[in-house]
Amino acid sequence: MEYKLTYSKYKEALMSGKFCGLKCNKCGGYTVPPKKVCMECSSEDMDVVELSARGEIKTYTVIRVPPEGFDAPYIVSMVELDEGPWVMGNIVDLDPDKASMELIGKRVSIGHKAVKGDKFSAGDGVALAFKLEG
Repeated sequence: MEYKLTYSKYKEALMSGKFCGLKCNKCGGYTVPPKKVCMECSSEDMDVVELSARGEIKTYTVIRVPPEGFDAPYIVSMVELDEGPWVMGNIVDLDPDKASMELIGKRVSIGHKAVKGDKFSAGDGVALAFKLEG
């Protein structure tokens, strides 16, 4: 069983400024974050591709009571990528107290931020970070 894009490679790419995913050779769908099979048709016939790192905010929430090890408040959002899939991450460079329904439909560029490990994780990680465009 071969993983075309492991989490380690995905994380390394993010930290070097590349947003990678998988494109299915059977249905043409995109899968991100990396998985063994296509999110659309379950085919294993996928290739690693660099994605546009752009999308549109579909929904969000402001976290005011965080899990252990995190500092609140912060904004968690679901973004639909230009390529189709939805991904979750944090909206950065925006005061959570200024978040309003006007965020829905806004365009974002996608980067990353470091996330410290806690007692429930396998160590330090990386999360998607969304910056409002324009």
